[in-house]
Amino acid sequence: MHDGEPALGEERSPSASRGGEERSPSGSASRGPGETSRRGSRQGRRNDPGRRDRIVDACLKVIARDGVAGTSHRRVAAEADVPLGAMTYYFDGMGELLHEAFARFATTVSDRFEARMAQARSREEARDAVVALILEDVFTSQRELVLSHELYTLAARDAAYRDLTTAWMARSRAALERHFDPETARMLDALIEGLTIHRALDAQARDAREVELAVGRLTASK
Repeated sequence: MHDGEPALGEERSPSASRGGEERSPSGSASRGPGETSRRGSRQGRRNDPGRRDRIVDACLKVIARDGVAGTSHRRVAAEADVPLGAMTYYFDGMGELLHEAFARFATTVSDRFEARMAQARSREEARDAVVALILEDVFTSQRELVLSHELYTLAARDAAYRDLTTAWMARSRAALERHFDPETARMLDALIEGLTIHRALDAQARDAREVELAVGRLTASK
């Protein structure tokens, strides 16, 4: 939606011209209350440059709470505290918003992954970093676990979201390959994700030494 177009739920007056002004019977422009509200709306957008980002963050909150199936323009707008019409002003539709929200989530997790591996200065430190990723960094909360699984579900049937997960895995493997050969990096990437999910879903707390043992075995001669 562009400036001057009616927001959701707002109807254009039958007497409005193409330019958005109402005309009197003589053809002269008359200023009605709708023009004032539209100007106020545009002014509000200029004074709220962070609105688009806030909508994306709110979308992630709604997904984590209600799932993708329960995410709607109305719920995201309420979470972001923005007018409902702002949703279609900033995004062409829910598909674009969901894709941008999951892209932001994947980038956040990937940045944290890369930062952890970049701290390692030796092979032993790299092993410790992998253990820390599993125990501390990946899926640090129930929210991240839910968001990850919602993204995986979308990626399983939609190529656009599969591109996000492919790029996510590529960044993880590249970070691991700074310390391990490509084959080991791929196996470690799978181990990190698998153990993280198992630990998050297991009703019984697992000993951290199990993680250390698994990483040690996988990297023993690599």
